[in-house]
This record gives sequence, structure tokens and C-alpha cells, in this order.
Amino acid sequence: MSENNLLDVIKETDNILYDISEIIEISQKKAYSAVNTALIQRNWLIGYRIAQEELKEQDRAKYGFEIIKQLSDELTKLYGKGFERSNLYHYLNFYKLFPEIVDTLSRQSFKVLSWSHYRTLLQVKDKTARDWYEKEAIEQTWSVRTLQRNISTQYYYRLLQSQNPNHVVMEMKEKTSKYQDKFEFIKNPVIAEFLGMNSHADYTESELEKSIITNIQKFLMELGKGYAFVARQQHIHTEKDDYYIDLVFYNYILKCFVLIDLKTSKITHQDVGQMDMYIRMYDELKRSEGDNPTLGIVLCSDTDEDIARYSVMHGNEQLFASKYKLYLPTEEELRAEIETQKAFFYLQQKNKSEEQP
Repeated sequence: MSENNLLDVIKETDNILYDISEIIEISQKKAYSAVNTALIQRNWLIGYRIAQEELKEQDRAKYGFEIIKQLSDELTKLYGKGFERSNLYHYLNFYKLFPEIVDTLSRQSFKVLSWSHYRTLLQVKDKTARDWYEKEAIEQTWSVRTLQRNISTQYYYRLLQSQNPNHVVMEMKEKTSKYQDKFEFIKNPVIAEFLGMNSHADYTESELEKSIITNIQKFLMELGKGYAFVARQQHIHTEKDDYYIDLVFYNYILKCFVLIDLKTSKITHQDVGQMDMYIRMYDELKRSEGDNPTLGIVLCSDTDEDIARYSVMHGNEQLFASKYKLYLPTEEELRAEIETQKAFFYLQQKNKSEEQP
């Protein structure tokens, strides 16, 4: 029997729902495994090729920076997302830290861990710790978020120093249980980009949130103050996580990008800090010569005085005060639109429930 043959894996029982569910889930996992293997091979080989190019020059660091910058521009033109400079550096580091991985395709780790797992492992400079995290992630089937949390909280070193390691293990499992998503691989935006598909992040939104975002999108377009729609749920990847900006516009009067993010609870300093991160990344990756600094708006869908906060890169506050506010909706306008949409949504839901027998 071959494990590659689905017919050899599926076993028939007396429960048809169970059997079909097994067929669907095993098929999905096999398809993901094949794509993941190709993705890891591709990234390792790209890293290998860049490393070989570096060897041609004496000033390797400078030459490496130049070749990666040039490659990023050209590959992005040819293939779109996935070839930003940060990603190319990941591929190079992947080759250097895991030099044997492509030569040992039968390794269990290669079959089980995703590229997102390996990208997360690149943060760990200590080889002993990195090997341990890799082994544990395989054996304990850690999700990427669980692995990231354990690395960030120094789980390996805390276990070594603990007098009661069982307590540390139990605490870790309790705190990461919410991260252990059975269908994490289906939602992986990296896989979507690798296959050339648009990453779909609507699973992170509730119906109310989607409704509010749709309404705000229409509202800004109808203001007539120079807004051009760019993207919705735009994927932004950082060293440690994946984020989705709810709405992105370009204002051709202000000559700047406008980012909007919706929160379902009271806005915190962390929310504004996250928006500042988005702004920095947009200014670095998207802003062209002649564009003004990117602007961010954080909205709150809860009924609260803290309904909107504007964020702009440090040093541009005067520009924001004197110019941007002329073309932005006021907090009162945003609050009115959100409250109108909430009332309409709840009325719609009420009517649906009343229509049901």
C-alpha cells in the first residue's frame, strides 16, 4: 500500500458522515502537504542561489543587499506578491540555517512543518534551541501561533531552568490551546500567495464587522474628497505575524495612502501602535516619490467616545493638522455612519429572526 494513494488510506465504516468527512480532510491535508513541500523547496533553492551569487564578490554584505534589492523589484514585477526584500532575506537565512533540508525529503519534519513554521524558527539564533523547537513543533503538532508564542516567551529556556517542568508545560498548553486551529493550513495566506491566488481573510470578520467596513468604504467614496479605493483586507506580513488592513485608499488630492482599521472594542494604545506599524511599512514599501506621508485611521465599532483615532508618522503632525483634516471625515461623521449601519444591521437581523417559523 502507498500512503500517496488516497484509496489505501480511507477506511469505510458504518457512519457515512464520518467517512466522507475523513475523505475531505485527508484530501485537503494531502493537497496542502504537496504544495507546502514545493513551497519549502522553492524558498530553499532561492536562498541557495542568492548565497552562491554572494560568493562571487569580496564585499558580500554590500553585494548581497544590492542583489536582493534588484531581485525583489524584478521578481515582484514578474510574479507579484511574495518576493519582498524581507522574504528574500528569509529564504537566504533558511538555506544557511537549514542547509540539509532539501537533501533529506523523507525527514518527518519536512512532511509536517509548514514554511510558516520554518520562517518562525529563523528567529531563533541558538541552534540547540532552534532544533528543540523544531522537534517539539513536530511531535506536539504545534500551530504556527503556538510556536511563535513559545519562542517569544522563552519556553525552551524556562523549561531548562524550572524545578517543576510539568507545571511549565501545563501552563503552556493552557495558554496556547486557542491557537491550535485544526484548519490552520487552509487559512494560510502564504500558501495562497504561492499559488497565485488572492489571500482571503474574511474568516477573521463577523457579519457586523463586514457590514460596517462595506459601509465605510462606500461612505468615503461618496465624500467626493479625492478618495480612490485600493484594497480591502490587505495582507501585511511582519517578522512574527500576519495582519490584514481593513481598508486602503489613495487620496489623489492629498497624494497619500489612507489606511483604515476597525476594532470591535474600545481603542487601545496597542491598536494605535499597530496602525503606526502599518504606516511605517506602507511608507517603506508603497510610498513613491512625491507622495505625502501615509495616514491611518483606527475606528471603534463599539458605542464609545473613543470612536476614531488618527495616526501619522512622527514628525508630520503639523502637516496633518494643517492639511489632512480638510479632506478627512470628522469623528462625528464617522460615528454617525457606524451607528447608522449598526442600527440597520440589527434591524435586518431582527426581521430575519421574525420571518423564521
